[in-house]
Amino acid sequence: MPVVNRIADYAEEMKIWRRHLHQIPELALDLPKTAAFVAERLREFGVDELHEGIATSGMVAIINGQGDQAGEGPTIGLRADMDALPIPEETGVDYVSGHDGNMHACGHDGHTTMLLGAAKYLAETRNFKGRVALIFQPAEEAIGGARIMVEEGIMERFNIGEVYALHNAPGLPVGAFATTPGPLMAAVDTFHINIQGVGGHGAMPHETRDPVMAACGMAQAIQTIVSRNHYALDDLVVSVTQIHTGTVDNVIPDTAYINGTVRTFDPRVQEMVMRRMKEIVAGQAASYGVEAELDYEVGYPATINDAAKTGFAATVAGEIAGRENVEAEAGREMGAEDFSYMLQARPGAYLFLGQGDSAGLHHPKYDFNDEIAPIGASFFARLVERAQPMVNASNDG
Repeated sequence: MPVVNRIADYAEEMKIWRRHLHQIPELALDLPKTAAFVAERLREFGVDELHEGIATSGMVAIINGQGDQAGEGPTIGLRADMDALPIPEETGVDYVSGHDGNMHACGHDGHTTMLLGAAKYLAETRNFKGRVALIFQPAEEAIGGARIMVEEGIMERFNIGEVYALHNAPGLPVGAFATTPGPLMAAVDTFHINIQGVGGHGAMPHETRDPVMAACGMAQAIQTIVSRNHYALDDLVVSVTQIHTGTVDNVIPDTAYINGTVRTFDPRVQEMVMRRMKEIVAGQAASYGVEAELDYEVGYPATINDAAKTGFAATVAGEIAGRENVEAEAGREMGAEDFSYMLQARPGAYLFLGQGDSAGLHHPKYDFNDEIAPIGASFFARLVERAQPMVNASNDG
């Protein structure tokens, strides 16, 4: 794989970083050990500025280019997410999580390592004009750290003109890239339904208002939103993922709880789902004689790549992986990603980087493939050099 030669030289060092990060998985905005490790590395590399405490534990590092243009001109943003998941690890590796109940089950330890690798190279070579802003973000898996960083003004504060990110992809060949212009990943919403009935003896259901039957009715009716209320060619997923109620076999409970997820691309489809869900919950509650409250949480918006920036990023990826290993029209999927907030604020692109056959994302046996870290770092570095080239610059690494 034609990675940048200098980055290949410290591939083993990157593996050490990644495996250290893997042992200290932290959640949401609270990443003290992770952030401290990242900040220490960035200071060692000699970045020009390091701004910490953004979105609690996030940071932005600035590296200026060379020559008369140093520190002036355009700024390109590169983002890596740093947080882990509340999943007990089952990988059996010797660098297993040291935080019981938490693990890097989505590869953010690898994403952080790739951006650190690019940071080391860019700070050393500075073979570009303008500036690069390295964005290390918390809380991708939780409350949307990207949204918080955008709301705290990083795009304006650091004059970021365009922004890019990578995510590892199990099942995609090692070192291959995939992306698509326009919508790439869906908006994600969450719904909660709390049902209040009247419980009683299981042998005397006529004396109750049964929330169990109401929950079953609502769950089935909600699925008709997909099958009967939307145009079949508009992508939509509505999944009921939890029903909690009852304790023993001979007691009809007082309450029931329903939870699920909604994935959309079109705001009009999203609005239709919200309207129909309200109608269904109210109608089903009336028909079963119970009370029900719907809490519909609008989550991350759709991840929408800028067409021109995506084409540029795919070209750069082809320099690293070979054009035959880049799928630039891969189509969209129903997963979600809070990088969407950064793409709402600035044009850019999000790409997937293949890590070969492995357990899937969010699986307790998942582990990031260290082989692809130099590839991702090379992509980030070359992206900066191609977007903001020095006159007569050499890019052989």
